[in-house]
Amino acid sequence: MFAPNFNKMTMQVFNKNIELREFLTSMKSKNSTVGFVPTMGALHEGHLALMSQSIQENEFTVVSIFVNPTQFNNPEDLAKYPRTLEADIEKMTTLSDKIIVFAPTVEDIYEGKTTAESFDYDGLEHQMEGKFRPGHFDGVGTIVKRLFEIITPTKAYFGEKDFQQLQIVKKLVAKNHIPVEIIGCPIHREPSGLAMSSRNERLSSTERKEAAIIYTILKEVKEKFQTQNTDLVEDWVKNEFKKYPLFELEYFVIADESTLLPITFKEKSKNYRAFIAVFVNNIRLIDTITLN
Repeated sequence: MFAPNFNKMTMQVFNKNIELREFLTSMKSKNSTVGFVPTMGALHEGHLALMSQSIQENEFTVVSIFVNPTQFNNPEDLAKYPRTLEADIEKMTTLSDKIIVFAPTVEDIYEGKTTAESFDYDGLEHQMEGKFRPGHFDGVGTIVKRLFEIITPTKAYFGEKDFQQLQIVKKLVAKNHIPVEIIGCPIHREPSGLAMSSRNERLSSTERKEAAIIYTILKEVKEKFQTQNTDLVEDWVKNEFKKYPLFELEYFVIADESTLLPITFKEKSKNYRAFIAVFVNNIRLIDTITLN
């Protein structure tokens, strides 16, 4: 029998996948729709916006909170990743006490074998994040596929800040014939323009304030891209970051949105996007902006 845990706000929190599956089976009718928002916790307004959209569009909404070890290639990043389940649940109750929370253990997900499957995303995995975080997208594919199998959602919601991940999840679904609609949702930003991220919580107040330069530079990139060639824009970005010793630019790439391949020359029929990864005191921040 399923045995959901209830906090004082009556939100249902499941720690075991078998209990969650039994509960969803008991609640769903033939025509029920289930929205799913996968997260690693440390929730912010961007996550809550994904949940709000799911609540509006589906009969049920499931939110997973799971820091997935197989998508971290840096053990220190995994160890320091914020884990704030109680605070996360409180934030979700401000939206609805009907959200179904899945907060499994590593053992429940991986059943004693904490290793990633290997995936072929038709080359999407070899660009940007894939170049600098070996094995990252195998870990992403492993956990997303597993969560889809457990929850069997109708729709799943992903933020566009992780645009490469969004494209990879779409490819995963297509190649594995998984019956779920993937919804990409706009980036939520802090008042300064900094893209909202759970990692922002690790920044000092000074670092957080100065990190606004990332989006300022991306907005300038969008303007320059209209009249300048890609090499000039990329050189300008590298030179701009040299003015800010607090930041270490890991990569800046202008790429085709569909293939994620770096641009060679502009074509009117294609959509382009700038991607960036920056270290601030060993805290890694990513951002992106559409250029069309």
